[in-house]
Amino acid sequence: MTDIDGRSGQAAPRKRADARRNEQALVDAAAAVFVTSGVEAPVRDIAARAGVGTGTIYRHFPTRADLIIAVYRHQVEACAEAGPALLASSATPHAALGRWINLFVDFLATKHGLAAVLQSGDSSFDTLHAHFLDRLVPVCTQLLDAAAEAGEIAPGVEAYELMRGVGNLCIGAADDPRYDARRLVGLLIAGLRRPP
Repeated sequence: MTDIDGRSGQAAPRKRADARRNEQALVDAAAAVFVTSGVEAPVRDIAARAGVGTGTIYRHFPTRADLIIAVYRHQVEACAEAGPALLASSATPHAALGRWINLFVDFLATKHGLAAVLQSGDSSFDTLHAHFLDRLVPVCTQLLDAAAEAGEIAPGVEAYELMRGVGNLCIGAADDPRYDARRLVGLLIAGLRRPP
């Protein structure tokens, strides 16, 4: 079988696999650069970190909004997938919840400058917050329910409320080196635990 360019059918899948790897490398590089430099970081910095030319970035992500959306969605998916895995591998559901909340804090930290972009009026970003809630609230609910069923926390803790509280504790942490949001989030999660 031959594709449009006259190549055999075996060459095309490899190209697609290479393209997927390149795209993933770009998303990972952009996420790392966004953490240190914000979402307005120069494209050349992202390209350098990924080891590609800027043209490669624009081939995969024609606009900065496309790249920001890809990074955001990838990180939401990684956080969502981690919940069940942590629940299966942690000693207790409360431990899984604590580890997942740490990942959630890391996710919030990577959004350096993203909050302003999300409120910029660019319609490209309209669905991101709903995607965030649709994917992460059920995962947090699953972790909270498991911890409640194990008797580790009181039942009735709402995932959205907890995530909103964690998010509020993280606001401004990047701007004040004396403020340790992770320590406060740890206290919040420890405070959910019922005494033995």
